[in-house]
Amino acid sequence: MNILLVEDHPIFRFGICQMIIRHWPKANICETDTLAAASDAVRKQHFDVALVDLDLPDAKGMESISQLHRTAPSLPLLVLSLHHETSYAIRALQLGAVGYLAKDRTAEELLHALKKVLAGGRYITATLAEQLVDRLTIDNTTRLPHEGLSSQEYRVMLQLAAGLRISDIADSMHLSPKTISTYRSRILAKLGVASNVELTHYCMTQGLLSDKM
Repeated sequence: MNILLVEDHPIFRFGICQMIIRHWPKANICETDTLAAASDAVRKQHFDVALVDLDLPDAKGMESISQLHRTAPSLPLLVLSLHHETSYAIRALQLGAVGYLAKDRTAEELLHALKKVLAGGRYITATLAEQLVDRLTIDNTTRLPHEGLSSQEYRVMLQLAAGLRISDIADSMHLSPKTISTYRSRILAKLGVASNVELTHYCMTQGLLSDKM
């Protein structure tokens, strides 16, 4: 069994590796600490599952998920995140992840999630499942502005809020600067803000930016 572990905290990465080896002694674990290294690994080798941190040194917001999914569409991605917010899980699943687990969950739950994903299933916690159902039943008028963005708009929003230039975002998403500018205009209109500064303030207020961004 080949497992890709994409995590930039050495101690946390070590703990996950030890847990996996105890349960699957013959597992081959490829450790990477950046999106670039992970993308290179999936081009060269087949993996049965990837455990992916959302906050990487070279990836903003959901870029680690969206880019890995684009590079290896058939690779099951299980997200490990510091973020508990339902909005993060929803976006991760929309962008191609098959599971979402907060980092403060138990080792037993991570093993359970891995087994389910390796068997071809999806995994979210019972609590998150309830929250997702609640979100689906909420009237659209009570939703926060950013919850009405498309997946692509959401990705652009996070990168703009993190201070990336339109040309840089275009390169990372393999789109034209004109397309990114169009997304930017839509995002500002939907959020009711007038500039990138106001956009960043909105994202910070809503807790959408990680400490690494």
